[in-house]
Amino acid sequence: MSGLVVVGVDGSASSLAAVEVAAREARLRGAGLRVVHAFVWPATHVPLGPSPLGPPEGGLRNMVDRLVTEAVERARAVAPDVETSHVVVTAEPLTVLEAQSRAAELVVVGSRGMGGFVGLLVGSTAVHLAAHGSCPVLVVREQPHADGPIVLGVDGSAAGQKAVDFAFAEAALRDAPLVALHTWTTWNAPMPAPQDPSMPYANPPGALAEGEERLSSEALAGHQERHPGVPVEHKVVHGGTRESLIEASRSAQLMVVGARGRGGFAGLLLGSVSQALLHHAHCPVAVVRGAVERH
Repeated sequence: MSGLVVVGVDGSASSLAAVEVAAREARLRGAGLRVVHAFVWPATHVPLGPSPLGPPEGGLRNMVDRLVTEAVERARAVAPDVETSHVVVTAEPLTVLEAQSRAAELVVVGSRGMGGFVGLLVGSTAVHLAAHGSCPVLVVREQPHADGPIVLGVDGSAAGQKAVDFAFAEAALRDAPLVALHTWTTWNAPMPAPQDPSMPYANPPGALAEGEERLSSEALAGHQERHPGVPVEHKVVHGGTRESLIEASRSAQLMVVGARGRGGFAGLLLGSVSQALLHHAHCPVAVVRGAVERH
């Protein structure tokens, strides 16, 4: 734990919602909060000060100061006991947020933006940040359901263990129940080898479902013992991953998924599952990498 939550702001309503969520996350962790704005305009060599024909409070620099001040005031209104700082960095958002993630335990961004964070999700910034950032990334969509569970997408992969760790820790911090959701179909379930090597692969009735339930339980093994106060519900669903996760997000306060996985979660950040969640989930979505490369 570094004791720092970072939130990217650009003056949009979405980023202000992210500030509120980030302030609550910092308060839960007993961490500091850093409000960050990527100021891209100096690189374009446009005038930053007020126009000679306009009001003295005009200009891009004053606009940035106002939006950062508003974000800091919003954070302090939500969590007055959290130590809140701010920084304006002259660079493009991806570079700024990736650098900031190296000192943070969590980076929070909104799902829609303007200015320095324009096209955050429809472009490559959020995907790249979740894939290459040095800490979990929390993308704020709709306001979370305060009394809802933490929903964890379980895929049984080794890379997904960091997401399991994060989900249990979040549930413990929030005093919330955890729903471990695993989806499978006959296309992504592992096929057991036949007893007779000369025979083709086959599955007796119920074998796939039992195997997937066992995989889900094994993925959570040890975590429940370390967090005995967290109520856990195991849900194994025969169906589509995207549809199941989006439906579960309707009543959740947070959705947690890994950055890479197997089966229905294969290629999570590069395929349709992450895109569906980032665009259609009904609660904030945390993407947790399996490993972090330090440079």
